[in-house]
Amino acid sequence: MQTGPLRNAYLEALGIDRWVARNAPAETLAEPAAPAARVAPAQAPASAPIVPVPLEPTGDWGTLRERVAACTACDLCKTRTQTVFGVGNTRADWLIIGEAPGADEDRQGEPFVGRAGQLLNAMLLAIGLPRETVFIANILKCRPPGNRDPRPEEVARCLPFLHNQIALLKPKIMLAVGRIAAQNLLATDAPLARLRGRLHHFGAANTPLVITYHPAYLLRTPSDKRKAWEDLKFARATFQRLAGAN
Repeated sequence: MQTGPLRNAYLEALGIDRWVARNAPAETLAEPAAPAARVAPAQAPASAPIVPVPLEPTGDWGTLRERVAACTACDLCKTRTQTVFGVGNTRADWLIIGEAPGADEDRQGEPFVGRAGQLLNAMLLAIGLPRETVFIANILKCRPPGNRDPRPEEVARCLPFLHNQIALLKPKIMLAVGRIAAQNLLATDAPLARLRGRLHHFGAANTPLVITYHPAYLLRTPSDKRKAWEDLKFARATFQRLAGAN
C-alpha cells in the first residue's frame, strides 16, 4: 500500500480530503477503517437477463486476442476503428472491468486511456496498485457509436470473450466500475446504489466481486468520490483478508 506524500498525492487526484491527526506527522493520513465485508444476498435476475451466445473457449491469450480482433458477431464491427482486447498483467490478482471503449480507447486499442483512465489509475494507485500490476478489460470489446449504452444483443455476443479472459486470468478479486459492468456481470437490473458496499461473487470459481462508480461518472459527479474511496478500501480489505486466509 502506498504511504506518505506519494499516496497523499494520489488521494488529492481523487479529490479526497486528507484528515490528519493533530499530533501526527504531516505525511500521516488518518482514514476510517474499511467497512466489514457484507456478503450480498442472491440478486434478483433482470426482467430480461442477457444470455451469452455460446463460444468455444480457448486456453491461451494469443488465440483469444486474435478471435476478438477478427470478431464480426455484431454490427459494432462496422463502426469500430479497432477492437479493445484489454491490457495489463495476465497473471494479475486483480481484474478491473468497465463498460465499453470510448473514442480514445477506440483509437488507441487500449481500455481507460482518456481522462477517465487517468482517474482510474489514480484510484488504483491510492490502494497500492500501479496500472501495470492489474488486468483491465471491458464488457464490450468495440466502441458503441456515440458512446451509447451497450445493446443486449451486443453484450450477448461479446460477454463470452470476457468470460474466457476471466477463466485464463483466474483473478483473486474483481472490481467492476459502473452500473452497466456490474449489472451484466451479476445478471441483475438492480441500481448501482444497491450493488455497492457489499461483497458479490462471480462465476463457477465464486470469485469475489466489488462494485464501484465508473471514473467517467466521478468526473461528472466529484461529490461521490468519497463513496468511491470507501469502495476501494472495501475491495482492498477484502483482498487482504482473503490473502491472509490462504
